[in-house]
Amino acid sequence: MNDTVITTEVVVIGAGPAGLFQVFELGLLGIKAHVLDTLRQPGGQCTELYPDKPIYDIPALPFCGAQELVDRLLQQIKPFGAEFHLGEEAVQLQPQDSGRFRVVTAAGTVFDAGAVVIAGGVGSFQPRRLSVETAEQFEGSHIHYRVKSASDFHGRKLVIFGGGDSALDWALDLAPKAASIALVHRRPEFRGAPATLARLRELAAAGKLRFVEGLAHSLHSDAGALKGVHVKMAAGELELLEAEQLLVFFGLAPKLGPIAEWGLEIDKRAIKVDTEKFQSNIPGVFAIGDINTYPGKKKLILSGFHEAALASFAIQHYLYPAKKQFLQYTTTSPAMQKRLGVATA
Repeated sequence: MNDTVITTEVVVIGAGPAGLFQVFELGLLGIKAHVLDTLRQPGGQCTELYPDKPIYDIPALPFCGAQELVDRLLQQIKPFGAEFHLGEEAVQLQPQDSGRFRVVTAAGTVFDAGAVVIAGGVGSFQPRRLSVETAEQFEGSHIHYRVKSASDFHGRKLVIFGGGDSALDWALDLAPKAASIALVHRRPEFRGAPATLARLRELAAAGKLRFVEGLAHSLHSDAGALKGVHVKMAAGELELLEAEQLLVFFGLAPKLGPIAEWGLEIDKRAIKVDTEKFQSNIPGVFAIGDINTYPGKKKLILSGFHEAALASFAIQHYLYPAKKQFLQYTTTSPAMQKRLGVATA
């Protein structure tokens, strides 16, 4: 446990788009924040799951890649100097008699925060793993749940498991570059865009890709190196698919994790909040983005931005109840422009 306690106005738990925009909205009001995330890079699901996916419903951006959106948000919050603590899971949140909060991470970092915003998306999440014997010993070397560098798989014998967008997109990307590639799914139907499926079928017809209906049964290895995977086919027989590398895209298993133990009012794995302040049942603890719920809730990035804006004013009032609040605009407020670093003489 770190003996140093970091004192801050606000701790934001979650560095996805909603959490990043919360930093911006707080910054406009002159409020500083520290940001925690279990992932080792900011961006939440946008970065972890679909960095190259297009997003079409961000105002004034007809098209925006998910990673591009994260990069733009990080650029936007630069003037506010938020400090990030990445790869750290918040494991304790303890209200203090003073109305402040003690937040502790699994790495032992301790915060004394005036308010807390939980912007943890679907909570801490882990990939659904390949459930076959000895799979764990090959994870990271021969079995992968995300692609960090596509070039690592060029010229290799690949088997991809999954039937969703990630599996299909990587099969499409790697098929022309791999030594061989098989796409394994438990049923013949895939959950993908028709155009993507059509292109994959063209590759299959050209002999550059094989579709396999079945389930992973066991691994085939020799001297510690993966050689293939036995797949139980739809008719019940086993077939050995040669493979040097397995890419597994079964999605993520969302878990609230430690958040579930913090005394928050939970409904179906989401934190109940009001729609005036986006405050939880614990005064001073707010929740925005996909992790919250209220009547009419829509899990959109757009909604998270709106929630962050209203929460910032509620947080300001919670921290400084005697301070008179009035709405200012970035186009005309000298104070906000100074905070943004765009003030003119």
